[in-house]
Amino acid sequence: MKADDEGTPRFGLRSFRAKFVLVVGGAVLFDLLLSGGLALWNVQKLSRDATSEVGEGLTTANQEYIRSYAESTALSVDLLLDRVHGDVKALAGVLQAQTDDPSRQQQVGATLSQQAPGSVKVVYDAQGDWAQNLPGAPSVVSVWGYLLGADHSPLPSVQQEIEDSTVLDLVAPTLMASGSSKLQMYYIGPKERPIFRTVPYTDQAQTFDKLYPGHNKAEFWEFFFPGIYGSWQQWARDPASRPVPDDITQTAPYTDAITGKLIVSFFHPLWTRDRTGIAGTAGADITLDQLAEAVERVKIAETGFGFLTMSTGNVVAINPSGQAIIGLTSSSDAGSQGVTGLERSLRGSTQPAIASLPLDQNNDGIIQHIMLDNKGEHVPYIVVLKRLKPTNLWSSGPIKSETMSVGIVVPEREIYASLFAAQESISRATNRILVFQIATIAVSLLIVFAAVLGISKRITAGLRALAGAAQRLQSKDYSVRVSIPTRDEVGAAGIAFNRMAEQISFHTENLEQLVDERTRDLGDANQEISALNEKLRDENVRLGAELAVARQIQMMVLPKPFELEAIPGLEIAAYMRPADEVGGDYYDVLQNGSRVKIGIGDVTGHGLESGVLMLMVQSVARALQETSERDPHQFLDRLNRAIYKNIERTNTNKHLSLAFLDFEDEQVTLSGQHEDVLILRADGEVERIDTLDLGMPIGLENDISKFIATRDIVFGSGDVIVLHTDGVTEAEDQDRKLFGFERLCQSARKRQGRSAEDIKTGIIEDLMAHIGIQKIHDDITLVIIRHT
Repeated sequence: MKADDEGTPRFGLRSFRAKFVLVVGGAVLFDLLLSGGLALWNVQKLSRDATSEVGEGLTTANQEYIRSYAESTALSVDLLLDRVHGDVKALAGVLQAQTDDPSRQQQVGATLSQQAPGSVKVVYDAQGDWAQNLPGAPSVVSVWGYLLGADHSPLPSVQQEIEDSTVLDLVAPTLMASGSSKLQMYYIGPKERPIFRTVPYTDQAQTFDKLYPGHNKAEFWEFFFPGIYGSWQQWARDPASRPVPDDITQTAPYTDAITGKLIVSFFHPLWTRDRTGIAGTAGADITLDQLAEAVERVKIAETGFGFLTMSTGNVVAINPSGQAIIGLTSSSDAGSQGVTGLERSLRGSTQPAIASLPLDQNNDGIIQHIMLDNKGEHVPYIVVLKRLKPTNLWSSGPIKSETMSVGIVVPEREIYASLFAAQESISRATNRILVFQIATIAVSLLIVFAAVLGISKRITAGLRALAGAAQRLQSKDYSVRVSIPTRDEVGAAGIAFNRMAEQISFHTENLEQLVDERTRDLGDANQEISALNEKLRDENVRLGAELAVARQIQMMVLPKPFELEAIPGLEIAAYMRPADEVGGDYYDVLQNGSRVKIGIGDVTGHGLESGVLMLMVQSVARALQETSERDPHQFLDRLNRAIYKNIERTNTNKHLSLAFLDFEDEQVTLSGQHEDVLILRADGEVERIDTLDLGMPIGLENDISKFIATRDIVFGSGDVIVLHTDGVTEAEDQDRKLFGFERLCQSARKRQGRSAEDIKTGIIEDLMAHIGIQKIHDDITLVIIRHT
């Protein structure tokens, strides 16, 4: 072993460098070899396992996905039917309560007859030989000729039935405006007095004369719905005889006499007080479009589709391309008596596999593989049928049990395309990983050997120099200095050592002089600090005045209450609270003719720079609106270009999220990227709209046109739109819990039906109660828009 001039050992088995190289180099080498070998082995094993199992896994997953899709579609249809059932039962409950209490029924009828004579007074039509009330009443009531006396007035019992049924005018409009969308709701009297009262008012009897000649001379129930009344009478005698334990009776799809649309009717019989007979029925109609929508929007893989079929095989709903694939033909079951139905049966399909498709309980949710002919080519398909809840069905004759099914059809080659692609991707990925892993291990070994040798030399050289210098300093040689060229911790230690040696030498020789100089320096420093404090106070006063002016300007350009009140059809209430003197939030309401543009944005950060950028946005938006720029895409693109150039000129790093709502003719067009938009529907339903894909932050790029998109939103009467910045949802309480979007939804829902100002005030109260005594860290902006 050799030593240097200071007696420090050089490289040898007992030296620090040798120990460093052996320990660190050996550990790294062992780790690389072990981890690299294990990685190669694991990659190969995982590749083999994945390749062998991916087929079964993807097949099972795809089949489960199709089953789940069928189940969710079936649940959607069941939910629609349940909502209609609930509305009909609610109407039937009111009418049944009236029937069970005749005195109250007469009192209510008499009161309503006095208040609204047009609901009970009918006028005879000589040409049609029927009587009907005049337009203007909430409902239309039709009385057929055989229910009229010699003077063409309703028989006394029939007139009493007309008055007793006026309670429909109170209940039905409310049910029509809530729950599931319905075409009409009505009351039909018993077999002896089958008056027909319907909400809303229509030319009822006139339409029946055109479509059903002779109906006025025939008994109503047997003419239009033969067999249904007899079934209800059997239910009254024996409730256990109902095919399905429910009073609701559903018709097969048929053509509505008034609208000409394909509809489904739902009847709920009303019972006499002793429950032994029929006192009439409550009913509601929905269009077949509502049932069809749930299955026609099915989209699986490239060409997969869905359909809704009855147990007889008659397909109620299917999209045109799906109808062509499974070979269905349509025909109308038209006749001179009764309602007109639709016939489009699986049993009449031109595809044998579809015509023989089993529809019984044993095939509920089972994957079925069939072959369909497609232009001479036999193509394998997968079919899944999911049964709906059973219901009482009338089509012609007695009521029977019916269980409809939702079907999902998808080509096998589209489902299994992902399997083959996954297997090929796994193979390619495995080969790439193996090559990269081997190359990485080899390169890492070379780098480790070179790095360990080089680092050990640099570290030990500096340590040897420090050790020698320390020995000379110990011998009171204060002139000693070390030269370590590295910039690592050893180099920092050398610099610190040199400074320490200089300070020791200096303090040893000049201690008293140093004390005097330090005293004078402290006095000078105190004077400088006092002068700086005075300047700082003056500067704070000046900045405070400037910020106050900036805040005043910022608040001046916000929409004034009289501007918002002048907008027809809308109630708008807004709230803005900056976190500092000047905020970075933006909102504005701009009107140009019948078009109203509402903007909301949030500049990054807050303070004077953010406030100035907000004013730029307000000015540019106002200028574009005044130029009648109606295209939301062009509007946002031009605004971004102007703001980007201003940001570039001012050399600031600010930008902002920004979204606009264009309102015109009860339609809202949303554009731009900002926080999620909350919509509170008049019926209480809440929608949340994500704006992430409608744009990008303003001021980041000169051209964002390719990122801008729009979304149309139906904005009906009573609907409410809530716009906000992240200062609302990210406000924290004392436990650092966020206010969040769900609390915002709950707060808005609690004020359902109130004015925009009440909703805004209530949300702000909830927000401030959540924040409590905590400091507000971000600007808060809230805009409530209510369609009156």
